[in-house]
Amino acid sequence: MNSFQNLFSNLYFLAILSTVITFIISTKMYLYPVIIHVSKKKMLMDEPVDRSAHKTMVPRLGGLGLFITFTLSLIIFGLVVNLKMFDFIQINSLIAAAIILVFLGVKDDLVLLAPKKKLIGQLVSVAIVIFLSDVRIKSLEGLLGVGELPYLVSVLFTFFVFILVINAFNLIDGIDGLAGTMAILACGAFGLFFLINGHNMMTLVSFILIGSLAGFLTYNFSTKRKIFMGDCGSMFVGFLMAYQGIRFLAYNATEIPANHLNNAPILLLAILSFPLLDTLRVFAIRIKEKRSPFSADRNHIHHRLLDIGLNHKKATMLLAICTLFNLLIAFCVSPLNIHLQLFLTVVVGSSLYLFPLLSVFDEEHAESVLIRANDSKRNAVKNLIVDGRVQKKMLPIENTKAAVVMKPTYNLESSKETEMDNSEEGRSETQKFISDRSAILKESIKSRKENTPT
Repeated sequence: MNSFQNLFSNLYFLAILSTVITFIISTKMYLYPVIIHVSKKKMLMDEPVDRSAHKTMVPRLGGLGLFITFTLSLIIFGLVVNLKMFDFIQINSLIAAAIILVFLGVKDDLVLLAPKKKLIGQLVSVAIVIFLSDVRIKSLEGLLGVGELPYLVSVLFTFFVFILVINAFNLIDGIDGLAGTMAILACGAFGLFFLINGHNMMTLVSFILIGSLAGFLTYNFSTKRKIFMGDCGSMFVGFLMAYQGIRFLAYNATEIPANHLNNAPILLLAILSFPLLDTLRVFAIRIKEKRSPFSADRNHIHHRLLDIGLNHKKATMLLAICTLFNLLIAFCVSPLNIHLQLFLTVVVGSSLYLFPLLSVFDEEHAESVLIRANDSKRNAVKNLIVDGRVQKKMLPIENTKAAVVMKPTYNLESSKETEMDNSEEGRSETQKFISDRSAILKESIKSRKENTPT
């Protein structure tokens, strides 16, 4: 019995065990298959639109599975581990805030929710953890010359950070696995810090969430039982990312752990660099175009990666590698002045995400799309001629254009969709090619009639 208790008092063992158990609950308890079945039966599906990265209807209530597995595992391991009373208060406030966000997200996924109502719900959930468990950013540790923050400034700034990160993860959830993979990387960084400093509760939060996300990704990447996390999942995950980040800063600044970090704010920016950069970038573009910052479009970095030919998995892995490299830069420059660290991490490190926007990729993308389009059009025209004769049931030119330009092509091995170019340039090239081929066909028919003996 004593050896059993000693084993569960080992935080490293608990971190591994909590991750494995949570993953098993996610994948072996038929939670997601039930959600997928009910979603399909009740038509609670995400319907593709022009800006969507998918072309078929997919269940979008995966966030419910994330919430259930995370909450259930956290309660179980919270009872097993000898947590302090204050830790239980924090867990209760965390779950209460998460319930509000998940409820709002489910409603938004099903019937759409006004942005103002969604923002009010987010503010209420954030207020619960700030005022009931005193989770807030208390110091910037010298960043921009700012040290300890006054209480009111601390509360307002914490509200801003929570809302920013929640919506940032909501915005990057545009392709398979991206939000989940970024969250796993962040949880790994936060969890490692809490683990080596002996913070039981936050270690469990980080590693249990890793297990929950890993289980979800097995379905999110699946071709037969695919499910999206939806707004309920992205807001829930974004909230937990902000929660861990703020606890990371507060613990490092006030508790003075054994493994204190001199550049914790810089590391936090590096960990969350992609969602923050992508959000600020698309907001700037929308405001410049005199549109609402919350209007939907295809200006995200992950959309750009799809446009230059990457599939969902490759785009996700590439952005994850960029995040790891940015985090490595933040660690390597830690002996430098904190403002120089800020420049190197934010400006130099984050520029890694912007390489798909280089003009060279515009040229390569246009050329590759034109080649693919021309190949498809040649095949479409060739199919009209068999043994040198024009078929009587010839596909109309308008339908040929639609089939060539608008129809997505499928990779049978990966069952992933590759979007064809719908730009003005692509359409003009298509129309020119079709008109040329049409003229060739007419000339061929005319010459055959003239050469045919009467």
